[in-house]
Amino acid sequence: MNTPIKLAFLILCISLTATAFIVPEKRDAVTPEHLKAVDGICSVVQDKRLCSITLRGVPSNDPAVLVRYLATAAETSVKKGLKFLEGIKPKYKGNAFATTCITGCEKQLHNALEDFADFWKAAGKNLSSMADNYFTCKKKMTSIFTYHSTCLDDIYDKTLHKVVEGGIGLGKRMSGESVDVFAGMGKVFNTFNIKTKLNQQETDALLPPPLSFYYY
Repeated sequence: MNTPIKLAFLILCISLTATAFIVPEKRDAVTPEHLKAVDGICSVVQDKRLCSITLRGVPSNDPAVLVRYLATAAETSVKKGLKFLEGIKPKYKGNAFATTCITGCEKQLHNALEDFADFWKAAGKNLSSMADNYFTCKKKMTSIFTYHSTCLDDIYDKTLHKVVEGGIGLGKRMSGESVDVFAGMGKVFNTFNIKTKLNQQETDALLPPPLSFYYY
């Protein structure tokens, strides 16, 4: 091997060796500030692990963004639950009880999505609107959680209950997380040193009742 080639080979080896010892910086690394913001939200929920996993990847420390993201995750889970129920219906086509239960659960989850539409109107995009419509936001999210419970409570067949819960259970858990956040919103505001007062009065009096109102 002649001298120029040897020199080029030597430079290449040194370059590769140096590169091997360089640890690239993670662009999406979780910062202490972000962890603190996530902990400030998740401190008021029962399933802190689920809350933390859901929010750690959110590229924002803004509590309003984090609260909205948690609710968005719940809504997405409800939609996936509906797809799951639609997918298992053919399997129980000859079972009248199972078909009735699945159809009933679909109705409950559709009602939940209707309440999500009202929730987003009330929540807005910042903490001020959430505080102004606090009672309504909390009520709507509690209703969304309750729809899941009602669906599962109506299924007394243990096997079917397990199947359905496996498909819609995440929606129930995620909506429960949001219920906890709104129930503990006062503590969340204190954690972030937010002085805005939470409105404990109904603010959706002009909205028509959800479809579920007519089923009971």
